[in-house]
Amino acid sequence: MSNYMAIATVTAALYEVLYTPVQAAVAGAKVQFRRPDRTSGEQGSPHVNAYLYQVTPNAAFRNVDVPTRRADGTLVKQPVAALDLHYLFTFHGNDDQFEPQLMLGAVAGTLQAQPLLSPQNIQSATQKFPVLKTSDLGSQVERIRFTPTALSLEEFSKLWSAFFQVEYSLSTAYQASVVLISGQATPQEALPVQQRRLYVAPFAQPAITGAMPKGGKAGEPIQLTSTLVIQGMNLLGDITTVQIGDVTVTPPVVTENSIIMPVPGNVQAGVLGLQVVQQLLLGDPAEAHPGWESNVVAVVLQPVLSAPSITVTATGPTLSVTVKPDVQPGQMVSLMLNQNPTNSPPTPTAYSFVLPPFPVASSTLSCDITGVASGVYFIRAKVDGAESPLNFDSSNPSFGPTVTVI
Repeated sequence: MSNYMAIATVTAALYEVLYTPVQAAVAGAKVQFRRPDRTSGEQGSPHVNAYLYQVTPNAAFRNVDVPTRRADGTLVKQPVAALDLHYLFTFHGNDDQFEPQLMLGAVAGTLQAQPLLSPQNIQSATQKFPVLKTSDLGSQVERIRFTPTALSLEEFSKLWSAFFQVEYSLSTAYQASVVLISGQATPQEALPVQQRRLYVAPFAQPAITGAMPKGGKAGEPIQLTSTLVIQGMNLLGDITTVQIGDVTVTPPVVTENSIIMPVPGNVQAGVLGLQVVQQLLLGDPAEAHPGWESNVVAVVLQPVLSAPSITVTATGPTLSVTVKPDVQPGQMVSLMLNQNPTNSPPTPTAYSFVLPPFPVASSTLSCDITGVASGVYFIRAKVDGAESPLNFDSSNPSFGPTVTVI
């Protein structure tokens, strides 16, 4: 890398390379670095004019220093501008004596034999031109190479049209590559690496093929009292956790193809996402690092109702029922009453009550049932799309739940 004087130093070093062979080709010839339209007053004296007409980013080096800053904006690495310099060589002299062509031959032969700028050329240039004495182009690792640029007649015509009212002269184009220019900022370097550790692990992403309550079938809803069985592949990792809804737990039993765990007591009812998350133990001492995540499957956690009761107040009868798990703020809840068909009219009556949002977690659902006809009703609750279970076997102790409206 070099400082802001690099571009001018390349041009000055080019003078050092070409001056002697041009003098040898045509006695008294000069080497200049002016715009082509500024040489018209000197057409009588032979000279070569090397004009830097374009600078372009170097495709190979333009992204080698990305990124250069940390997330907080501090400088990690000195940013570098990688540039290619494009020169137009024009040759002026007595055409009858072939002076332009002789100088063209000298320039082409010299840059073919010596395409690289040597440190000696750069040092001589900085000594000859005092304005460049602090240039550090000579310390750049990448050497500056000159290569001829093949321009078609149309491209030459467009190039020369950029010089206002200047007659065409014998010319050729060269590219100098690559110039690396760095800024003046000082990067804040990190401490050197004390130890290097390389860890190689096969990519074995866990995959869930099914989730069900123990003894049940895939897709069946689960309850707080259920034992959840997760089936799949690559489920065993260094550290395996299960995320169900917003709750993350470490299962007690994990194998390659199954995970067996109780349903967490702090999970909310509804349709929940289930995912296996694995972490890798790396380092010395070993620490947990992010690993693999499985696909997400949906499970339904049913709310379970118990202890229904009806309280009669001055405003009317109110139905209350206990629910597990607790209903959380923001959940959509409704209560449904269906008349028991065994002791009801030919057309059983059904009612549905949408409960207002809960400001805090609650284990009790209640609603006003004014206008509900007398009879025995099955009670169901729907929480975020998950319905509470019903038992229709009257001989079973868990029959219902039911409530009698008088």
